[in-house]
Amino acid sequence: MLDSCKLKSACNLPFIYNKKINTAGTSNADVPLPDPGMYQLDITLRRGQSLAARDRGGTSDPYVKFKIGRKEVFRSKIIHKNLNPVWEEKACILVEHLREPLYIKVFDYDFGLQDDFMGSAFLDLTQLELNRPTDVTLTLKDPHYPDHDLGIILLSVVLTPKEGEHRDAFQTQSLRLSDAHRKSHLWRGIVSITLIEGRDLKAMDSNGLSDPYVKFRLGHQKYKSKIMPKTLNPQWREQFDFHLYEERGGIIDITAWDKDAGKRDDFIGRCQVDLSALSREQTHKLELQLEEGEGRLVLLVTLTASATVSISDLSVSSLEDQKEREEILKRYSPLRIFHNLKDVGFLQVKVIRAEGLMVADVTGKSDPFCVVELNNDRLLTHTVYKNLNPEWNKVFTFNIKDIHSVLEVTVYDEDRDRSADFLGKVAIPLLSIQNGEQKAYVLKNKQLTGPTKGVIYLEIDVIFNAVKASLRTLIPKEQKYIEEENRLSKQLLLRNFIRMKRCVMVLVNAAYYVNSCLDWDSPPRSLAAFVLFLFVVWNFELYMIPLVLLLLLTWNYFLIISGKDNRQHDTVVEDMLEDEEEEDDKDDKDSEKKGFINKIYAIQEVCISVQNILDEVASFGERIKNTFNWTVPFLSWLAIIALCVFTVILYFIPLRYIVLVWGINKFTKKLRSPYAIDNNELLDFLSRVPSDVQVVQYQELKPDPSHSPCKRKKNNLG
Repeated sequence: MLDSCKLKSACNLPFIYNKKINTAGTSNADVPLPDPGMYQLDITLRRGQSLAARDRGGTSDPYVKFKIGRKEVFRSKIIHKNLNPVWEEKACILVEHLREPLYIKVFDYDFGLQDDFMGSAFLDLTQLELNRPTDVTLTLKDPHYPDHDLGIILLSVVLTPKEGEHRDAFQTQSLRLSDAHRKSHLWRGIVSITLIEGRDLKAMDSNGLSDPYVKFRLGHQKYKSKIMPKTLNPQWREQFDFHLYEERGGIIDITAWDKDAGKRDDFIGRCQVDLSALSREQTHKLELQLEEGEGRLVLLVTLTASATVSISDLSVSSLEDQKEREEILKRYSPLRIFHNLKDVGFLQVKVIRAEGLMVADVTGKSDPFCVVELNNDRLLTHTVYKNLNPEWNKVFTFNIKDIHSVLEVTVYDEDRDRSADFLGKVAIPLLSIQNGEQKAYVLKNKQLTGPTKGVIYLEIDVIFNAVKASLRTLIPKEQKYIEEENRLSKQLLLRNFIRMKRCVMVLVNAAYYVNSCLDWDSPPRSLAAFVLFLFVVWNFELYMIPLVLLLLLTWNYFLIISGKDNRQHDTVVEDMLEDEEEEDDKDDKDSEKKGFINKIYAIQEVCISVQNILDEVASFGERIKNTFNWTVPFLSWLAIIALCVFTVILYFIPLRYIVLVWGINKFTKKLRSPYAIDNNELLDFLSRVPSDVQVVQYQELKPDPSHSPCKRKKNNLG
């Protein structure tokens, strides 16, 4: 048995672990302890008190990890927006020997894998009395900042000896744990919310009105509506989709705010939606009264079954099973056009291995894992410890809602006490994927502008219904509930200005050209232009507009297939993106020394708005150009079909009938569908076309000749 004198004297009172014990904790290291083969440690994680604030709102989203050695043996649930969380969670841990302390680490959950460290402590198992419940209070500390007060964690523990036959259970414990973590990332349904309108909201501005917008939150998923200026009865007509992770549902927190430029936004009111009270596969119209304020919000809420999302090993790949493969092909066949228009296609990603990764740890190794993302769908592999050439051999399947989505695969290094370190990333547009080809992708930096160390081997298959994909192109894109925060960047501002300037200069140069024809600077050219002007004006019909655009698309297509590609890579944008990455590093260092930007918040907000407007204007011009340049052939073919249809309609149908149909549709749209979301099909189409910056980001880098993957072709499924 253990040294009863020492243990009893230490256990008669609740444990209070302070700074002294946290830094030592090895008083019984020299005492020989008998080893019956296995111990069972029953822990009840009670609560935390006065934890550190890590979010801007002055709160945190804490969760707790238990580790023995380098192995994680338990992870608690996340308590959102609380510095005094109550968990009351129980864990049963099998311990092989008592000399390994139990490490307790607390993190603030930030969706995006950048969890903030909130403190750690350890429990010396040699100090516990066997078979006796003990209350433990652990003081959290940060080894880098030992003087910081990070709060306390309260536990109840019981240590009992077990026989040797439990050793097998210990060996499989980490495997079961990783399975549980993996399942926690899979969702069980989708919650679709349509924000219709607000009624009689509270006036927050001096003019008796407000500039309202709405925030939604379900767990780590957050959305923000657009701002409706100067109104107390805003009409939003916006839709948001949440993933439902729990069978019993969940609660959606909804808050309404008034936008104020240059100062903190005003709180209008809040309400909640309890999803457990709503039936599935049915649309519910809710009119919610705002608490702590005035007014009401009108919503449509629909709960549907989960989409096709899964994680498996290579041996159970969906497309390897002939029967399952035939069912998938049948599901997305041309005959099933009108069956579930949101279900556009099926994506299977095999994450095989990586080679030559960056060293992230002082040991000269890394602990890499992969994050696979498609819009708001995000899945993770397991971690391969101490390895620069990891093999994951995992298969991920996704439901495709938009064929113009971009698959992102990011490699991180798992860190014990800090946020995961970035190792590399690739972004792959779904329409550029070659089915069934195992390919080595060179990892890029965070900005996707240049290579970083290492390659990752992926095999991807895409199956989709082209008609559904085309129809989905004409409706608004799905918003991402995790977006990078806007910040002021001189380089980004300059880049967006240059991009917009180039688009404007196209129009300016065209105006100069027309003016030169009018001034007869070149008589032959002016004479030809004059004859062309008379001919076009005399014979002009409205159908000629889409016909000319159609001819432009056709001309560029024949230039491309004949080898005379007029598309030029934008070296200016590439160079500026690389310069921006260097500036980011400088900004990070400077921000630690001074916070000047925070003192001029109003100026920063205006500059960011100008910066974003420049980006939108430049992107709009670039998307039009890239449509006619065949940057995305699928979209260019779709434009050809649409222009052909418009040409035929305008040729055979008088303009007044077309205008009449258009007007009737606009006037009756609200009557036919009161809660329809307003959209512009042309703008929705252009939003799928990549801008010049996105073309550079999605451009695939050539791998090093030393990394030559074994390519194996399968039947093309797309």
